[in-house]
Amino acid sequence: MNEDTVITAGGRQVEISRPDKFLFPDAGLTKRDLIDYYVAVASVALPHYRDRPTSMQRFPDGIGEDGFFQKQIPDYAPDWIDRVELPKEGGSISYVVVNDAATLAWLANQGCVTLHLGLSRRDRPRHPDRLIFDLDPPSDDFAKVQQAAVYLREILEAVELPSYVQTTGSRGLHLVVPLDRSAEFDAVRDFARALAGLAAERHPDELTVEQRKSERGNRVFLDYLRNAYGQTAVAPYSVRAIEGAPVATPIDWSEATASKLGPQRYTVSNIRRRLAQKDDPWADIARHGHSIGAAAQRLDTLR
Repeated sequence: MNEDTVITAGGRQVEISRPDKFLFPDAGLTKRDLIDYYVAVASVALPHYRDRPTSMQRFPDGIGEDGFFQKQIPDYAPDWIDRVELPKEGGSISYVVVNDAATLAWLANQGCVTLHLGLSRRDRPRHPDRLIFDLDPPSDDFAKVQQAAVYLREILEAVELPSYVQTTGSRGLHLVVPLDRSAEFDAVRDFARALAGLAAERHPDELTVEQRKSERGNRVFLDYLRNAYGQTAVAPYSVRAIEGAPVATPIDWSEATASKLGPQRYTVSNIRRRLAQKDDPWADIARHGHSIGAAAQRLDTLR
């Protein structure tokens, strides 16, 4: 190995292949650029990644070619990469667990552009510590997504649950509620469905929980369906496979309603400047896990 094919990340040497291969051709971003990005944000991102099963969205030939999702860790993955074996119908899956910067570098070298995280941690895989709403707009009218986020937050505040928000790096926003892991996925999903349904009832011209796109009209879809065992959501600070390399970025609520915000506002090119100037808005999210039990009772009184 020569120096230009080896990097040091998290105290470990990681060999990289074809570092000059363009993964984002129009933006001129190479595999080495992607690796450098993930290593640079590791200290901020890893607290959100640790101990979670991770699915990979890989584009070995760049985002201009077909990519694929991969849950099972490759057989050739080095032994030092952490992993967790979780059951599925008819078998099990061995997932990558991203606990260090070296693992991020290795994944990026495999053409893994986007990381998708489980909503529970390895020790209690059927007890989520995150509840998530994915706000999916009917068009590119992001202002509708921002208003939908405000409506959801109002109900969450009424049932005394905290909420955190991030741009998806694609088209919408994610609202995330930290949980104390007392409930299993089915109960969490039922609660999320009821809360989203109430929001849609209150604002029927603007919001919907209709799964069929043909029935949504010009309304924002409040997607609660990710709240299930085996489902994932895009990781905070993960790059999206879209030209310009936008990044899913945690933001403050004051930023979420700003007119200048867009779902792809932050990219590989500018996110490090933001992190140098502003602390991670999700830095304390794990310390604010709540039970949905009392919240579900409060929700019933609002209906």
